[in-house]
Parts: sequence; C-alpha cells; structure tokens
Amino acid sequence: MSTVSKPAAAAAAGGMVLVTLASSQFLMALDASVMNVSIASVANDLGTTVTGVQTAITAYTLVMASLMITGGKVGALIGRKRAFRIGTVVYAAGSLTTALAPNLTVLIIGWSGLEGIGAALIMPAVVALVASNFPSDRRTAAYGAVAAAGAIAVAAGPIIGGAVTTSFSWRWVFVGEVFVAMTILVLAGRLADPPLEERRRIDFVGVLLSIIGLAAVVLGVLKSSAWGWVTPKPGATTVLGLSPTIWMVSGGLVVLWLLFRWESRVEARGADPLIHRDLVQNRRLRNVLTLFGSQFFMQAGVFFTIPLFLSVILGLSALETGLQLLPLSVGLLLAAIGIPRVWPDASPRRVVRIGLLMMLAGTAALVGGLEPGAEAGVVLIPLALIGIGIGALASQLGAQAVASCDESQAAEVGGLQNTATNLGASLGTALVGSLLIAALTTSLGTALAADPHVSSDVRSKVTVKTEGGAPFVSDAQLEQALKEANVPAQEAEAVVEANRKARYDGLRVSLSVVLLVGIAALFLSGALPTEALSRAET
Repeated sequence: MSTVSKPAAAAAAGGMVLVTLASSQFLMALDASVMNVSIASVANDLGTTVTGVQTAITAYTLVMASLMITGGKVGALIGRKRAFRIGTVVYAAGSLTTALAPNLTVLIIGWSGLEGIGAALIMPAVVALVASNFPSDRRTAAYGAVAAAGAIAVAAGPIIGGAVTTSFSWRWVFVGEVFVAMTILVLAGRLADPPLEERRRIDFVGVLLSIIGLAAVVLGVLKSSAWGWVTPKPGATTVLGLSPTIWMVSGGLVVLWLLFRWESRVEARGADPLIHRDLVQNRRLRNVLTLFGSQFFMQAGVFFTIPLFLSVILGLSALETGLQLLPLSVGLLLAAIGIPRVWPDASPRRVVRIGLLMMLAGTAALVGGLEPGAEAGVVLIPLALIGIGIGALASQLGAQAVASCDESQAAEVGGLQNTATNLGASLGTALVGSLLIAALTTSLGTALAADPHVSSDVRSKVTVKTEGGAPFVSDAQLEQALKEANVPAQEAEAVVEANRKARYDGLRVSLSVVLLVGIAALFLSGALPTEALSRAET
C-alpha cells in the first residue's frame, strides 16, 4: 500500500507546488493588462487624468523590467524560496497600498513601485524553483504550465478588470490580489530550495549599470508613441532636434555594453559578478532568450491590435472583447500542458518550429481577414492557432533556457529570461502601435486627397489634426468630432468612410511586422536541441 501512496503523495505535492508557482506567474502578468479597460474609472476616482494613470502602468513595466536581472541575482544570493516569499510580501503590500490609494502619487508608489519590486524578485525565482522542484522528465511540462498561466493572465486581464470595475470598483481587483498573494505565501512552504553555497557579495556597480541601461531602453521604447522614434512628434520634447526615444535607447544600449565589460573585469579578478561571463557567451542561451523576446513581441502585437478591432471598430464591450480572446487562451493552455504530457520525448526544435508556424498561420489569416465588413468571428480560428503556437513555445523555452547552463545559475537565467520577455513585450506593443498609427495616418491622407467630395479646407483641417498621427477612433467618436468642427454632412461621411478603410490598413500593416518577427525567429530555432531533456540526460 505504501508503494502506491508514496508516488501519489509525491504527485499531489508536486501538483500543489505547480499551482503555487503558476498562480504567482498569473498574478504578476495580470497587472500588465487588468486595468487597461478601467483607466477612465481609476482617473475619475483619484481626481487625475487618463495620462496620469497610463504613467502608473508604464512605470510598473519600467520598474519590473529594469530590476529583473538584479532580482535574479538576489535570489541566487539569499535563496530562491526566500526571494520568492519576500517578493510576495512586497507585492501584497503594493496591492494593498494601491487598493487604498487616495491619489495618483500613492497609486504609483503601490502599483508601480512596490508591485514592480515584488515582481522582480518573484519572477526570476519562479524559473529557478521550477528547476529545483521538478525532475527533468517533468520540468518541461511544469515550465509550460507556468508560462501558460502568465499568458492567460494577459488575455483574462481585460475580462477580470472590466467585470470587477463595472460591478463593484477597480479597487477590489487589488484587494483580490492581496488575498491571492497571501494564499501563495502560505503555500510557498511546500517549495524545495537547494542549499545556498558560500555567502557572496552583490556587485553594486553592476546593479546600478543594469538598472540604468534597462530603464533607459524600456522607457524609450514605452514612450516612443508619444515622443516618436527618431523624428519628434509635434509638441513633443526634442533633444538636439531628435526624439528623446532614440537618445534613450542608444544611451541605454551603451550602458548595457559597459555593464558586460564591467562584469568581465569583476569575474577576471575572482569576485562574483552580477551576470556570469559564461551566460553571456552561451550561444544556445542567447538564442533561447531571443526566441523568448520574439514570442512576446508577437504575443504583444496580437494583444494590441485585435482588441482595437473588436472594441473600437466593432464596438464590443470590454467583457465581450475578452470573451472573443478565449480561443487563444484555450489553445495556449491545451498546447502548453498537453504537448509535454502527450509527446514527452518530442524534439524541442520541432515543437518550437511547429509553434512558430502556427503563430505565423494565425497572424497571416488575420492579415487577410481583417477588412471592411468583417465580423467578430473572423478572429476566432486565427486566435486559436496563435494560442496553440504560443503554448507550444511555452512548453519548451523555459526548460531549454535552464538546461542551457548549470542548474545553480537558474535564478540568474530567470532574471535574463524575464528581461527578454519584458523587452519583447514592450517593443512589440510600441513598434506595432507606432506602425499602426503611421499606416492609418498615411492611408487616411491618401484617401482624402483622392476623394473629390472632400474640400481642400476639410482636407487641411484633417491634416492639421493628424499631424502627430491619426487617432484610432470609432465611427461615433469621429462623427462627433466632425460635427463639432462644423464639417458638412456629405464631407463628414466621406471622411468617416476613408477612416474605416484606413483603420484596417493600419491593422494589416502592424500585423505584417509580427509576421516578419516570426519568420526571423524560425532561423533562431536551429540552435535548439533535437532531443527532449529526459532523453538527452539518459
């Protein structure tokens, strides 16, 4: 009887560990999307502006991304389990502060500051704790489940945020996060953590360089929609005649180069670096991290464009929009958990390539299907394909990142992995958004110039209004704006019709960039092994 009960007990314990780690990943990712549909409600409640709330969202991403490498190193020094617990407490404190925030300043302290710091401690620790709690034959499935939880949170965020804000208040979202975090903290007692090696000192110069470099790159990318990439947008700040974005991204990359040079010197004199040189020189790890960035670039691009189609063009509510994204979540979950279970010995290279091809097929279907007159159902099958593709990548990349180096470096790898995913997501949202607005503006201008029903006076008014980029607005919003501008009815209808077509042009152009990134990622997949981890060990 005992021979049967022991494996059963071990499986139950492993299942609870997986639930704990996946729940924490879900919670971290949820904050990136849960409040996007409730920005106006938060602004009204706090007596601030929509721009102020968007600043808090941007700052959360900035703090989290810039501290990921440091968070991974802290976990390696004090223990992954301890870093996980401390991060959970800090995150819960941030959620409680946010829920009780009386103004924007306190909101930024709680949401952007404390929650960002907590996430930077938790997420690298999750990667390392999966490695220390699951044997190699179960590790791929565990990483897949954790990654699926994070991706599903991004899709579920608008549904949760919209439903809770509509029925109660946005504050209850963060109250709920406090209870979830406390539950995770209790369950964390089951986590196994390998004993620490000799106590080492943290490289504070490296920490400072990594924070400055990553913060500059991420902030420049996040603000590119307001500042412009190279040529500054009208009314935006300029630096030597150019957009601050190009200066910040370039300066950040220079600082990161200095970081790697400094780390080489630290390691050469026998001290403990923030990032070990063998990780930087590891070609397989670099390729896996680039694949992570590519996956999150594509994922962010789809999550940016499709809600615009559903909510702005078709006029669906936040809840209805979230429900239309369910095929992606279902496909992702089935693939991320199902592939390691059904095909445990599948070639990682083949699985990743099939996943990328599924994502490319779904994105190509969206490019072809998003045209005037399209209904909401046109996105269902493409999103299911994209979800299966993301799940396939999620089932392999986490395990491959840790397997590419010594297991004792799992926390540092976790920091690098989450840095890559944050950079990919930030760049995907910013670049896809910029190209969408640029294509929309160009298409609208071309259509109005060729329409004989639009007078030169109306054309010039539209040109002035869209000088910094045409906004992606609904027909009702545009009609109201034209009415307030006293544009004649016939010309107003012509402008609205031109805008309808231009919106689809913008969506197709921006999704085409997602296609190009996916194709480029296919070339990187050749660095992945052809044997599963369990078989390779044998």
